Formats: sequence, structure tokens, C-alpha cells
Amino acid sequence: MIDSAHEPHDSHDPQGSHHLHGSPASRVIVVGAGLAGCEAAWQLARRGVAVLLYEMRPEHTSPAHTGGDFAELVCSNSLRSAELGNAVGLLKEEMRRSGSLVIEAADACAVPAGSALAVDRAAFSQYVTRAIAAHPAIEVRHARVAKIPDAPHVILATGPLTDPDLAADLAARIGEASLYFYDAISPIVYADSLDAGALFRASRWESDGEGDYLNVALGRAEYEAFVDALLAADSVPLHPFEKALYFEGCLPIEEMARRGRETLAHGPLKPVGLVDPRTGRRPHAVLQLRHEDRRGMLYNLVGCQTKMRVRDQQRVFRALPGLGGAVFARYGSVHRNTYLNAPRQLTATLELRGRAGLYVAGQMAGVEGYVESAALGGLAGRFAAAAVRGAPVAPPPATTAHAALLRHLCEADPAHFQPMNVNWGLFPPLDAEPAAPQRGADRRKASRRALRNAALAARALHDLASWPDAVPA
Repeated sequence: MIDSAHEPHDSHDPQGSHHLHGSPASRVIVVGAGLAGCEAAWQLARRGVAVLLYEMRPEHTSPAHTGGDFAELVCSNSLRSAELGNAVGLLKEEMRRSGSLVIEAADACAVPAGSALAVDRAAFSQYVTRAIAAHPAIEVRHARVAKIPDAPHVILATGPLTDPDLAADLAARIGEASLYFYDAISPIVYADSLDAGALFRASRWESDGEGDYLNVALGRAEYEAFVDALLAADSVPLHPFEKALYFEGCLPIEEMARRGRETLAHGPLKPVGLVDPRTGRRPHAVLQLRHEDRRGMLYNLVGCQTKMRVRDQQRVFRALPGLGGAVFARYGSVHRNTYLNAPRQLTATLELRGRAGLYVAGQMAGVEGYVESAALGGLAGRFAAAAVRGAPVAPPPATTAHAALLRHLCEADPAHFQPMNVNWGLFPPLDAEPAAPQRGADRRKASRRALRNAALAARALHDLASWPDAVPA
């Protein structure tokens, strides 16, 4: 049981849920009661749309769950930073101002954690479960869903460990190649945090033109030091259900290093086809950085998928030439994750291109993180509510963190698509860069970045003001 301080509010249902839109046959079916599914159901219900929410637990469970409550978190700090200078902090504030159940629950169940929004996990899940179960517009059924429901409006929010039969049904509809059952992610860094003078631009097989890749040239001594650092790094242990997912195409870079000291030089760091124009010679090894976005704000460290802990990723990669001041937009990871190739499969309203009315939310849509998943659930709920009510869809303002997530899903390169957390590199640039204090070069650069992030957050919240009521609650 939870105390009265953790009771869900009912202020988000001003019309009363007795004024429901559509007949029971036209209600929206939401599959999955994780953060995304609960947020989707809540946004639908508070707009007067009837919801049928399916959750297979506790009758059936997954290797990642331990209880039967909704919106289960893996750790108390899963919701990450609360500061507006961090993109995920901005996303949470946007959700808070937009009537998010997940953020309401997190605020009610918060525990002291400095600048992070940490929660009592049990109280948080109980809060969300009670709110969903008590809402008269939401019917909950505890049952396993093995096939996509045949209904006009369906939201799939089944998470990274989607039921195998349901995943197979979805894969059959879209093509196996567009549904991924693993997540091998390389770190992503901000372009303006790189030392361009220590890198050279070239593509491996192109003799003409500037080249699409930034290249880190490594002499033998630098390469040996890099391998030593990888071998000494501490890794995040895999869950038992992830151990069989290693295969030759997505081995963590530290695992490749353990196979032999020259494995990387003959694998993802092979220098074939690359000549350092500063020396006129081919380096012993080359780490390539590829554009991750159209504006060139973000670069992916190609072939560097990793299970190293965050502090070791910082230490190992910042020791490379040109990466000494690298600021990470995303850290690498390898874990099981069922997700779509969103740029190829989803519309800007999170609907499957081949099946109107079938929305995909949460990590399955192609984002990383609990907050991002919940935000997509909220968006899917809004979009589906507009469809049920016959109202025009109101997308989030382009400058917001919500729009940044949609931008990644819609505009990323389908050939290299991977899930991503929200980060400042996904936002439109400011009209004018803020001026930094006139101090030392390193401090000035850091201050400029902090000022820019603060300006991006202020702009987003200003533009957000008219959006929450665009699809009235």
C-alpha cells in the first residue's frame, strides 16, 4: 500500500470520463502497461477517449520484470537529470507542463538525489497502477497479446522485450529486416567538442571530394595504448537473457580487443583505403566518425559499440587524438531491444506506414530511455485521440524536446538507424549564439555550451506554451 502523499490526482479529467468518444468497438487498444503504454492510456483518457489497456503481467512475465505493477523501473535513478541544462531534464519539464502521469508520479514519489529526479521505485509503480486502474475511461485486461489486435486504433507499447509471437506478427507485416532484436550502439559525440585539427576528413573508398567521415589516425603506439585501455576497462554485466545475443556483426569493441591485439586493426579500425593527408601515409589504424544527423551536429564512433561503463567510455575514447574534450550525446551499449527502423516504417504521427491507425510508442519506436519512451507514449496518445475525435493532429512545436525525438525517428538515415536518447544535437539551432564570458578558452567553450543549452531550453518552453491544449483535455 502507499500513503496519501502518493495518491494520484484526479485534476487531469476536467470533463469527466463519462463523456467518452466513440462506441466500445471504436475505443483505442493499448498493448503494454510500461511507462509508454500508461502514458498513452492516460493522455487518451483525459481527452475523453475510451481505452482498453492490455498487460500480460502478472499472468505472464519477462526476464526484465520482477513484479506485477505497471511502469516498473530498473533503478531509482532511471529518470535521470532534472536540470533544464540537460535535454532529458527539458523533456521532463515539457511532460510536466503537458499533464504527464509519469512525471506526476515521479514528482510525488521523488527521493533526494541532487540534480536527478530519482524515485521510490515501488511507490512510483504503485502510483501509476492506481491512477490507471481508477480511471473510469480505462479498462485493464491482464492477458498476453500474441497478435496485433484487429481494431481501428491500436497503440503498441510493449517495450524492448516484446512477446516473441507479437514481435513475429509485427515483423511479418513490415518485413523481418526492419525489426531488430538486438541493440548494438556506439557512442555519439557532439561535433563542436572535437579537435578538428587533430582529425582528417576522408571516405574510405573515395579518391575525390572532401569525404564524409572524420578520421582519427592512430600510429602503432597510439593503437597499442587504445587496446590496453579497452582491455583494462570495466564492463556492465549482461543480463542472463542477453548473453546469446553476441554475434560477429555486433561484438562490443572490448570483446574484439580480447581476441587479439591486431583484431581491431583488421576489423572496424582497419586503415585500408585511408591516407592521412598530413603525413601522406596510411596509419596503423583509423577510427572513423560518421555523421549522425543532417546538420552535422553529432558524430557516431563507427564500430565502437560497447558495454564499458560510462566512466570508462569517457576515459578510453577521450584518450584518442582529437577526442580529448569530447562531449557525449549518447554512450554505447549492447543489449536486447526490439525496435523498428523508424525512418522507414513510421510516419510523423508514429503510425505504421503500411497500417493507418496502428501507432508504435516507447522503445519499440526507436528511442532509448524511460523518459523518452514515456514521452512517445504521450505523443501516441495525443495523436490517436485526435484521430478518434476527427480533429486535426497538432504536432509539438519544432523547438521542443518532444519534436526532437520525432525528428530523430523521421529524419535519421534508415541505413544506419539506431535508438537514441534525447540530446541537444537533435534541436534546431538558435538564431544567434549566446555570448560567453571572456575567460580562458576551455572555460569559455564550456560556458558557451551551457548558455546555448539554457537558451535552447528557454525557447522550447516558451514555444510549448500553446501546445498542451492543442488537443483539448
